[in-house]
Order: sequence, then structure tokens, then C-alpha cells
Amino acid sequence: SIVEQFVDKYYVERRNTNSLKWDALEERFGDKDLLALWVADMEFKTPDSIREALKERVEHGVFGYTKLPESYYNEYKKWHKENFNISVEKEWIRFAPGIVQAILWVIHAYTDVNDSIVIMPPVYYPFANSIRNSGRKLVESPLIEKDKKFEIDFDTFEKVIKENNVKLYIHCSPHNPVGRVWTREEQEKVLEICRENNVLVLSDEIHQDFVYNNNQISALCVKEGKYHDMLIVANSGSKTFNLATLTHSTLLIPNDKVRAKFDEFSKKNLGAEPSLFGQLALEAGYKGGKEWLTGLKEVVKYNYNIINETLATELPEVKVYPLEGTYLVFINIEAILKGRTTKQFIQEECGLAIDFGHWFGKGYENYIRINLATSPENIKEAVKRIVENA
Repeated sequence: SIVEQFVDKYYVERRNTNSLKWDALEERFGDKDLLALWVADMEFKTPDSIREALKERVEHGVFGYTKLPESYYNEYKKWHKENFNISVEKEWIRFAPGIVQAILWVIHAYTDVNDSIVIMPPVYYPFANSIRNSGRKLVESPLIEKDKKFEIDFDTFEKVIKENNVKLYIHCSPHNPVGRVWTREEQEKVLEICRENNVLVLSDEIHQDFVYNNNQISALCVKEGKYHDMLIVANSGSKTFNLATLTHSTLLIPNDKVRAKFDEFSKKNLGAEPSLFGQLALEAGYKGGKEWLTGLKEVVKYNYNIINETLATELPEVKVYPLEGTYLVFINIEAILKGRTTKQFIQEECGLAIDFGHWFGKGYENYIRINLATSPENIKEAVKRIVENA
């Protein structure tokens, strides 16, 4: 099968390679022997096309100041056009070392200390940390859970924006950790509320390549680009091709005025060089990594189905949320805790290192996030331990 072939060819042992996920278990969780299913990276080698491009550059032996070739922009534009129907213009593109840095830069470039910034928890925890660490006011419009699916609470969103004079909204699309891929209608509603209230939108679309019904809609495409004058989109190949430490992300800023403001901030504060290896890797991934990505997504879906089907049979009271996007699954284990804390059950009894729900927002203490970008063996073992200890 595609899954077996992919795992045979690309699965790699990451222990003892200074892997954060595996070799920092002692310092992060206090136990070096846990099965690591936390931080969002993979146990899979990056595509052959990327490794070849990097090898070739290493052989050349020089890593000095570099300009980006036209071929980079061409592959970037082609990927976005073919996969998401986004017509990216070269002048929209700005670079950041990573998405978290990009978020911080946007916060500092477009808001002032004590300004309000809104997010929709449970959501990727660096959003809240970046807002707090920048001396801005964190405003929350929590998602609501209906029929085992998370939805946007539009009334609360509008209300908190008005009450707090919100300046910036950080959108997560596809949403980490709940796995939602927002529809065109949902995004239009959100963007319209932001427009009416003069709120800038930063859309974090880092998981754009992990959707399972070809339904990722970039905020850039909503209403044929109607919201371009109030929108910045951040994306990266770091999740797509497992390239996190090659420090290369992009900000797409379609509006001249909004972009000028970023460039002004940039002149005073950053002036970061794009990463040579990051740029080479992304171009090579976009050029030759599509088949690899298709195989990887089959593995992710297969792993999701192992969890979803096994728990539906063995522990039907556990809620496994649908996987529309990302390679992360959100699970509510409240019904099987029986007086134990999530940490006692998951870490101490099951021996698993996962992302705890409370990292993503208040009220999610009984939730966990499991990383599916690993071998089916690891996933089967994790589920087995959950079932046995429930």
C-alpha cells in the first residue's frame, strides 16, 4: 500500500539526533522514556528533491550572501496557483525566519503597546504568548463546540471586537489544534466583521497543504480578493516538508499601503536575510515534492483512522474531533479520566508525550492533541496504551 511504501522509504529513528521531540523529553516532560507524539514535526525524511538540492549546494561549499533566483518565485507562485488558486504577485512576498517571528513582527509593526488583539481559542499557544509578551491586550472569542465539531461564535467575536476596540485578529486556517478547515462562508463572515470594525487580519495558513477534501480556502481568495486591503497571510514549507529549522517563512501582503508599513518597520528593526537552505529547500519541495506529500497525507489519514475507529469501538465515550486539516488530532478524554488529571493518565499511566489541551486555551484541561505525522506503529501503540489504562 501507499502507506507501507512511504513509511518503509522515509521513516527515520530520531532519538539521539538532538531532536526536540525525542531528546528533550526529560527537560520538557520530566521523563525520557515517553512515546513522543507532541510538537508538530515528523519522523519522516524530507522529499528526495529537497535533499538533492541541499547536497548539491553543500558540495559547492559556499554559503555567503545570496539573492533569491526567479526560479524560486516561479515555483512559489505555481504551487499556490495550482493548489489553492491564489495568484501571488512577487511584490507581495516578504520573508521571516518562522511563523512565530512573523506574528511578532506583525504585532509590533501594526499595533501599539496596550492595543487589543483577538484570537479564537483553543488555538496554537504562541498566538497568546506573542500578544502578552508584546505588552498587548489579549482578547478571546472562544470557538464553540456543536455536535462534536468546533464552530466560530460570530456574535461573541463581533461583541469583543467592539468592546475592546480590537486592532488585529490572528486567524488560524486550517485551525490548530481543532483540525477545522474554515469554509468560504465562515471566513467571509469573519473578514466582514473585521472590515466593519477596522481590524487588520493576520491569517496563519502554515497547515495549508494538509487538507483532506481539497477544501483549503486561503483568506486571500475570499470574495475574489475583496479583503486584500486589510489582510496579511503567513505561510511556510516548514510543516509541509518538515523543514522547521531551515528558518524560512513568507508573509504575503497584497496591499501597497499595508506592505509599505511593514517595510517601514522592517527598515528600523529587522533586515533579516532569507535563509539560503530554507529557500533552496522550499523551491525544491514545491518543484519535486508533490508525490511525497501525497504519500505523507495518506499516512496521516491512515493514522487518524486508527485512532478514530479504535476509540469509537473500545472507548466510545471519548470524543475524537474530525480531521479536516493539519496533521494533528484533538481529542476530549474527560469521560475516561475518572478522577485522574490528564497528565496523570496520559503521561504517567500511558507513557505518552502529547500536547495538553490547556496549553491552547482555558477550559481544555481534559483535551489532548496527538501528532499523526509518524509511523502507524507509534499510533497503534499509543491507542493501545490509552485503551488499556482507561
